[in-house]
Amino acid sequence: MNILEVKDLCKTYVVNKHQNNVLKNINFTIGEGEMVAVMGPSGSGKSTLLYAVSGMDDPTAGKVDFCGKNIAGMGEKELADLRLDEMGFIFQQMYMLKNLTILDNIILPATQSKKLREPRKETVRRGQDLMRRLGITDIAGNDINELSGGQLQRACICRSMINNPRMIFADEPTGALNRASSDEVINELLSLNRDGTTIMCVTHDPKVAAKCSRVLYIVDGGIVGEKEMGHFGGGDKELRDRQRELNNWLMEQGW
Repeated sequence: MNILEVKDLCKTYVVNKHQNNVLKNINFTIGEGEMVAVMGPSGSGKSTLLYAVSGMDDPTAGKVDFCGKNIAGMGEKELADLRLDEMGFIFQQMYMLKNLTILDNIILPATQSKKLREPRKETVRRGQDLMRRLGITDIAGNDINELSGGQLQRACICRSMINNPRMIFADEPTGALNRASSDEVINELLSLNRDGTTIMCVTHDPKVAAKCSRVLYIVDGGIVGEKEMGHFGGGDKELRDRQRELNNWLMEQGW
């Protein structure tokens, strides 16, 4: 079953009376349970694509079908509720409210959700369970200035999962991290994916993309290549082989 279907998607900005066609007739699908990477050179439209298909930005033309609903035709309130209840978001810049503890930041989306309607005690318990899963229970009462980049990004993953989303959209989730923290974060996303969460991840890192089940390559606003990788089992040799295979394919695409 496809959780996301994108047909003839276009995004155009007008700057000083000049049209900038950032996305041009994009077509692709993402099946339930997939983990798909989007790669391409800087300025190719990767982040714009993620924002357009997740309802954070309005497409100029085309159709975006998420779980059977055309989000391109939704009103702002309906779209906001869909993003809150059915989607999770992780960004390179780890936005959290400075006046809240880490746990309170994590559970904040659940307190706004109309889908869950649960006692705060249950919301706190689920937030603590997510933090335990990602190994950050000891920072629940901290504020955001007391965390490393890796800890903060794992907290952002917890927040993205608090409303049990159908799909996570991640924009360069490891871009601001060192290699060790990057590996930890992508492995946590892999674990979520193995448990059934669908993930679309924009990345410039071939090592991250090599762990995904499929890679889309975008140039000048259009998808010019697609690489089926299959699900990653987790072994070091398998990862090296997948990286080698992906790097060869990326070179063919002009990476």
